[in-house]
Amino acid sequence: MSDAAQPSAAEVRAAAEAVKAALDRHLDAVERRSGEDDPAVYAAFNELAATAEAYDELLYDVYDEVTPFEIPGDDTLPAYAGPEEPSALSVLIRRDYAVVEPPRLLAQAQRVADLDPDVDADTPGSTAGIVGSSVHAALGVLFGEYEPDEIASRHKEFGLEEGDSTLWVAAADRPAEPGDWLGAPFDQADPQRVICRFDVSAVFDEEADPDEDGLDDEDALDEDALDEDALDDDTLDDEGGGVPGRGTAPRG
Repeated sequence: MSDAAQPSAAEVRAAAEAVKAALDRHLDAVERRSGEDDPAVYAAFNELAATAEAYDELLYDVYDEVTPFEIPGDDTLPAYAGPEEPSALSVLIRRDYAVVEPPRLLAQAQRVADLDPDVDADTPGSTAGIVGSSVHAALGVLFGEYEPDEIASRHKEFGLEEGDSTLWVAAADRPAEPGDWLGAPFDQADPQRVICRFDVSAVFDEEADPDEDGLDDEDALDEDALDEDALDDDTLDDEGGGVPGRGTAPRG
């Protein structure tokens, strides 16, 4: 940070006072909560998190010190505030991919273009002549040819690697009129109307690290050192290696 933008000690003090006030408001909201999903508690929690984060940043900028608190990320949905009996739904989907094998992607797209009778390779600007050398054009061809679910199930064939994905099912008051939201499809997404969501991320696998099960290396070796009699026992169950995925997060 430049000297001109360096915050002052007074700003740090003010931020600390804001945290104290936010703490009081949060405690007051908790003491007066009307239920498990009280919106006042939710709002006070967010305010406290924001003020604490601001104080932490100022403290570091001015004094090169940090607080002992970990500010949680806002990765949860607020309390549901939509209709109890929704008559319409919006399904919001995001899937991220990395292009890890461009040659495979280009080859698959070129194959699609070659088999498409509607694509004329002799036409100026035609896609057919460039998909084999342009990742941009290849992606347009593949995602224009296949449905998103098919891309998801066959992504390795297309030289793609899956990243995070999320699907939100949100309540709506009425079905949208044709063309209503096509110009900005995600601008009207309201987290308070999300009925349920389904998330997939590698971070869940990291959190389910086998080392956290409390088994050290010697225990692991003991588990593997089964004698022949145990292996011959017909009652020995197969041990699956799967870890339950954290794919769903239904709303209450």
